[in-house]
Amino acid sequence: MLLEIETLPGLKEITLTEMEQYFDSKLEVVPCDGEDTIRVNYDLSPSDFHGLRTAASIYLLLHFDIPRPNALLGHQHFHRLTGQVDRVRGMHPSGSFKTFRVGAAGKNSSVFERLKDEIAEYTHMANDPEDADLFFRVRPSQVESKGWDVLLRTTPRPLLTRSWRVCNMFGALNAAVAAAMIRLTCPQENDRFFNPMCGSGTLLIERLAYGRTQLTLGCDTNPGALDCAAQNIRAAGFENQAGLLNIDARILALPDNSFDVICTDLPWGHQIGSHDDNTELYPAVMRELTRVCAKDGRMVIITHEINLFKEVLANFADDWTLWSAMPVLQGGLHPHIYLLGRSG
Repeated sequence: MLLEIETLPGLKEITLTEMEQYFDSKLEVVPCDGEDTIRVNYDLSPSDFHGLRTAASIYLLLHFDIPRPNALLGHQHFHRLTGQVDRVRGMHPSGSFKTFRVGAAGKNSSVFERLKDEIAEYTHMANDPEDADLFFRVRPSQVESKGWDVLLRTTPRPLLTRSWRVCNMFGALNAAVAAAMIRLTCPQENDRFFNPMCGSGTLLIERLAYGRTQLTLGCDTNPGALDCAAQNIRAAGFENQAGLLNIDARILALPDNSFDVICTDLPWGHQIGSHDDNTELYPAVMRELTRVCAKDGRMVIITHEINLFKEVLANFADDWTLWSAMPVLQGGLHPHIYLLGRSG
C-alpha cells in the first residue's frame, strides 16, 4: 500500500532525513512532484509513522480505478473504503473519531452528499465540514494515469498538533518547524541547550523529545510565558528536565561559553513586537548569544525579519559562519531558519 506524508513547505528534505533515521532501510520512497509531499510504499503499520515530528499529516493513499467519484458508492469500492476506515479507527482508542469531513473539488455536489450520507450511516459519525476527526481527501489520481485517489488521514488531528500543548500563546512556534530546527542542530547527548525568549516552550519540548541533553534551559521576561512553558513541559512528560529563568536575552546573567547549542524564535515584528523595536533588540540579543555560546557551538534562529537579520549577522561575521538558510511556512508567513556555527 501507499502512504502519503504531508510536510510543511520547506521541510520536505528534513522530513525525508528524519524518516531515513527513523526507519533505516524499511521504506521505498516513490517519486512525486509535490514540494510538500512524500510518498512511500510500506509494509509497516501506518501507526509506525505517527512518531515523525517534522511531518504535518499522514494519509493512507487508496487508488480506485473508476471514471468518476460516484463509483465509490458501489458495493466493492465502498467496502474497500470502509475497510480502511475501520483500520484507521482501530489504531486509536475507542471514541477517538466522532466526526468526519470530506475534502474534494465539488464536495457539496449531490454525489459527495450521497457519499457523506453513506459514510455517516456506516461509521455512526457526524459530518463536520469545518473541523473533524476523520478526514478524507478525494482527487483525480496522482499515482495512475486515470482513476481517483482517496486519502484517509491516519490520526484524529494532524501530527503537528501536539497533545502536550495544554497552554497556547499567540504567535507560538509551529511544533513541526521547531522539531526541524532541533534536527538542524545535530543534537548530541552532551549538549548544553539554551532557548532564549522561550515563550510557551515549544523548542524546549522538541529538544527533550529528541533525546537527552546535559543541560536544557529556557528564559523569557514574561512570567506568563514561563508559566505556560512549565505547563506544556509538564504535559509532555518532561517535568524537572528543563530549567526556566525570568531573565532578559539582551542582558543574560549567565557565564561566557555556557552553551553548545542555542535555538530561538526571534520576534518578527508582526504578531509580537515591532520592526522599530527589533532594530535595537536583534543586535543586543546577538551580542549576548555570541558571548554565552561555546567557541565550537551551533545556533539555529528563525525570523521573518530577513533583511534586518542579514544586516545584524554581517556585523558578527568574525563570530559566526552561516551554514544554511531555508524558508519555511509558519502562520501564513515565510520566515527563514538560519543555521550558524560559532567561529573566531
